[in-house]
Amino acid sequence: MGYFLDVVLPIPLERRFTYKISQKEAGFIQKGMRVAIPFGKSKIYTALAYGVHQNAPEAYEAKEIYQILDETPLVNQFQFQHWEWIAQYYMCTLGEVVRSALPSSFLLESETLILPNKETEINDLELKDDEFLVYEALQHQSMLKVGEVSDIVDKKNVLPLLNRLVQKGVVCQKEELYEQYKPKLVRYVKLSAEFDDESRLEDLLNSLSRAPKQSQVVLSLFQIQATSKKPILIADLEKESGSSRAVIKALIDKSVLEEYFIQTDRVQYDAAQEEKKIVLNSHQKEAFEAIKQSFANKRTALLHGVTSSGKTEVYIKLIEECLNRGKQALYLLPEIALTSQLINRLRQYFGDKVAVYHSKYSLNERVEAWKNVLNNAEKAQIVIGARSSLFLPFSNLGLVVVDEEHESSFKQFDPAPRYHARDASVVLASYHGADCLLGSATPSIESMDNVRKGKYGYASIKIRYGNVLLPDINLVDIKEATRKKRMKGHFSETLFNAITETLEEGEQVILFQNRRGFSPIVECTTCGNVTQCPNCDVSLTYHQHRNQLRCHYCGYHMALQNSCTACGSFTLDKKGFGTEQIQEELKELFPDARVGRMDLDTTRGKYAYEKIITAFEQQEMDILVGTQMVTKGLDFRNVSLVGIMNADSLLNFPDYRAHERSFQMLTQVAGRAGRTQKRGKVLIQTYNPYHQILQQVTTNDYNKMFREQLYEREQFKYPPINKIIKLTLKDRDFNKLNEAAEWFASSLRNVLKHQVLGPEYPPVARIRREYLKNIVVKVPRTQSMAQIKNSIKRIEKSFNAISKYKSVRLLYNVDHI
Repeated sequence: MGYFLDVVLPIPLERRFTYKISQKEAGFIQKGMRVAIPFGKSKIYTALAYGVHQNAPEAYEAKEIYQILDETPLVNQFQFQHWEWIAQYYMCTLGEVVRSALPSSFLLESETLILPNKETEINDLELKDDEFLVYEALQHQSMLKVGEVSDIVDKKNVLPLLNRLVQKGVVCQKEELYEQYKPKLVRYVKLSAEFDDESRLEDLLNSLSRAPKQSQVVLSLFQIQATSKKPILIADLEKESGSSRAVIKALIDKSVLEEYFIQTDRVQYDAAQEEKKIVLNSHQKEAFEAIKQSFANKRTALLHGVTSSGKTEVYIKLIEECLNRGKQALYLLPEIALTSQLINRLRQYFGDKVAVYHSKYSLNERVEAWKNVLNNAEKAQIVIGARSSLFLPFSNLGLVVVDEEHESSFKQFDPAPRYHARDASVVLASYHGADCLLGSATPSIESMDNVRKGKYGYASIKIRYGNVLLPDINLVDIKEATRKKRMKGHFSETLFNAITETLEEGEQVILFQNRRGFSPIVECTTCGNVTQCPNCDVSLTYHQHRNQLRCHYCGYHMALQNSCTACGSFTLDKKGFGTEQIQEELKELFPDARVGRMDLDTTRGKYAYEKIITAFEQQEMDILVGTQMVTKGLDFRNVSLVGIMNADSLLNFPDYRAHERSFQMLTQVAGRAGRTQKRGKVLIQTYNPYHQILQQVTTNDYNKMFREQLYEREQFKYPPINKIIKLTLKDRDFNKLNEAAEWFASSLRNVLKHQVLGPEYPPVARIRREYLKNIVVKVPRTQSMAQIKNSIKRIEKSFNAISKYKSVRLLYNVDHI
């Protein structure tokens, strides 16, 4: 009997594939190792070993694997268990989870190399211009990659061109595996071993007497060695001796000095000074004890603490206890912006035991973080990061903290797996037998409902740290102010005066407007035409600093036209307002104030978040205008006023969570005000000051909001009363999509009866030239979710068998939010 290996490929296919291996390989390969395998006609993929067995596949002849890429498993058993749960629960494939979870540097793929064919005589062939360009380039280079060919001919799709060249025999193709990750090697220098002897050393210094610069380098090397036992960097030696690289190189060439390399991590932090000790006040202690009590009984707890009540200190104390037990801790945050502020705080307590993992890190940095966690390294005992850090290879997890657990950014939208990090982390903790703590000032209705049902433990802190008062929240009626013409741009008199007063006292202001850009609509006042995106069903947003109209869905952009594209009239009017326009207005109204902006446009770079937050913390800005990024858990000591430009845009959103979200966002942004001794002030501009949610925000009445929202959800059968699965169908052909959606919805109704809503178009019904249609399935708690999913999957199989619907894509979103 031969030996076979089942592998998981990082592609969206349901099944695992089987390959042939030798007996020796069967003894070596362990589950979780990477193997390179041939797939299709000529592709080579990296797959994860899943299991060795002796059952040959019946449907096809098993190919042999290409090579084994690891000495030890890269993925452990806990991860496989967790990933299989994610794939099963969120209705995607294990391959999609693997592609999302592993840093792409681990997923080697074959790169097609284009080589010149030495046997073909070019003179007999008729070559087109672009073909000749490639041929000529190959005369100067031994090989080209597909991407390089693309650059040479300035075309995106070069595969037809390459096929023509292969057929004419001008080039041949070769598939080659390449590893993207390269370890970072740092150059160090030391004195050659032969000069350890004192007499030889003396001879050396005498011989260098005619070369004073070289002599200076050697003396500097001794001085550094005398003060520090650490390896000596070439850069440090150059700086200390005041000489150049050339002088040091001359000494290396003479074998006086010896250079060597040490592999180091790309992310290095300065060592913390004295590590602080955490001291909790009486309210925090109470919550801390209640959480520990809950962990003993239920393993998952919710910490409900008002903004600025010192929840972070409680987390730090729990992490400290977890480390003392010799376990790892994971600290999840919804925003990268928050990570940069928290790293510094955690380093004060735990020194260099903290590792960071998020999408703004480069591929190589993520690989290093992964390896540190896998090896349970000292510098990765605490991992702090955004939702993707759930996938890291923990082997000894003791605590998971999910901060700001109500945040919608914990939910992944595209691509699959569309998982919710909060729910997935509760499951991850249960696999490890670890504790899980969810924390928020405005918990999600689902988590609070789990507390009410006794699933989760509960602890609360109702008083701000240092007995600081909660901010004074006032509603400003801008309907009246607009009618009486008392508005200055988009600022009511009340807000304008409050900003003036705050700036005079040398304090800072945060202004919140949940729209980026300058103006969301540019309308012609003659014919009413609004410039639309050609690929999506949305109007283009005007961005002033680039003088561009941009689509926030597909990235399409065009220069702002001087006249209407429909009727040629010059009467263009900009309607609505975004963060950019607020920033411009502030510069006119407060010319002496320093105004900063924090939205997706200003935080594109790797350190952009950090720069803006640090500048605001150090009071280099007086006013910070931002989208929802400014609402999340940031801690600024000198902010005494928060202004919300327009609360109605949040409330009037077509979504069953709109009111819950509005309460959370407004309470969170209000919580940025007055975090030290002086009481902060919050002004909310609205056209409808009598709205129940706004009233509940002013009194900080979470319980009333929770009761009302839960009652409404019970009436209309929305989560947490029912579970929801949203199916989205996509296609470029409008009629085909309608037909396919109707077919799928009626098949679902036949099986599931009354629980199916739709098919219906979403508010934006076309994105990137594809039409969308949604079907929503509501699953009562009494029914088995697994059975419903199996029924939907069976219908999908029948759907895929219909040839005319082949192009229609189907996406699942479980627990859609």
